[in-house]
Amino acid sequence: MTKTPLLEQALHKKQLVKFTRSFDEGSVNGYILDIGPKFFLIALVEDASRFNGFQCIRVSDVRNLHAPDKNSLFVETALKKLNRKMPSKPRLKLETVATILASANAVFPLVTIHREQADPGICHIGLVKDVNRTHVSLLEIGMDASWDKRPTEHKLSEITRIDFGGNYEEALHLVGGIPD
Repeated sequence: MTKTPLLEQALHKKQLVKFTRSFDEGSVNGYILDIGPKFFLIALVEDASRFNGFQCIRVSDVRNLHAPDKNSLFVETALKKLNRKMPSKPRLKLETVATILASANAVFPLVTIHREQADPGICHIGLVKDVNRTHVSLLEIGMDASWDKRPTEHKLSEITRIDFGGNYEEALHLVGGIPD
C-alpha cells in the first residue's frame, strides 16, 4: 500500500485533517503523526476542543480526506485558548498489525481493536497477551471494568482499526486495574 500525497502533506505540514470511513457514520478529526505501509497514526481531536487518544487506521479505508480541514483555524484556536497541547507521538512500530499491537501494548495499559468488516459495531478492549503472524491473544476487559478469565484470539487480518490512550480506555484501566 502506498502513502497518499494528502496524508503525507498533512503529516509534514502538521495540518488538522478530517475524513470519513465507510465503517463510521461520522467523521474523524485529528493530526497525522506517522504513516506506515498500511496503517497511519492519528491523534484524535473531539468536539473541536480536546484530544482523545490515538488511532491506527488503514490507509485504504480513508474517504473524503480534507487537509487542512476547513474548520482548522477555529479548532486550532480553540485548542490553544483551552491550553490543550498536542500529545507526544507514542513510540509505535507501524510496519504490520502485529507490530502496532505489540508496540502499543508496551506503551499503553489497554488497546482497543475493531474488526469492522467481520463484526460491525463491536470493539474488543484489553491487554495484549501474545501476538504472532496471524493472531492476537487479547485478555479483555468488559464495560463494567471486570477482566475476562481467559484471553480471546482474533485474526490480525480482520483488524481494521486500533485505538489506545483515549479517555474510555483510561477510565477502564483506572477502575479495572491490572488483571490477576
